[in-house]
Amino acid sequence: MKYICLVITILISTIMSSQDSKHKEIPYYEVPEYAKEFTAGTMAARMVDALGFRFYWSSEGLVEKDLVYKPSEDVRSIAETIDHILDLSYVIVNSTLKKNNGDIDKSKMTYEDKRKQALINLKTAADILRVSNDISQYQIIFGENEIAFWNQVNGPIADAIWHCGQLASFRRVSGNPINPNVNHFRGTVKQ
Repeated sequence: MKYICLVITILISTIMSSQDSKHKEIPYYEVPEYAKEFTAGTMAARMVDALGFRFYWSSEGLVEKDLVYKPSEDVRSIAETIDHILDLSYVIVNSTLKKNNGDIDKSKMTYEDKRKQALINLKTAADILRVSNDISQYQIIFGENEIAFWNQVNGPIADAIWHCGQLASFRRVSGNPINPNVNHFRGTVKQ
């Protein structure tokens, strides 16, 4: 009996430890602490952090049945929507890295790879914005065209938040709703 209790205790500890390390490896399990002061950079970073949190939970724990789900033939599937959010995350991060946007080869990426990369892109962008004194320098670059940062807000950021709502709705319909302990208002998860 003692042996069984010991094995169960070790198993639970291992599972909890692996979950903790997973949360540290992939950002946005929770929204980071908010900044002490309001600046354009901290405000933009908070918007990207909120997007990261929403994407984390709308895309967490999906299975093949969810990934192929689409409510009708003329709508993207969950997997296709995740691809689109990944593309938007590259537009957001490339702006903060002052890089041109181009095609990204996602052909060898799994759902988990795409999810993780999108979250890393968003975290990288938010971290740069958070410490910036002048976010107007972060233009969206498409070849020779440079588009003002304002368009990040009503473009890729708002679009990606919209699509996170689609993911949440689609996965609910496919029978795999978001964790009910997620508090989007506070950016936390009830334990």
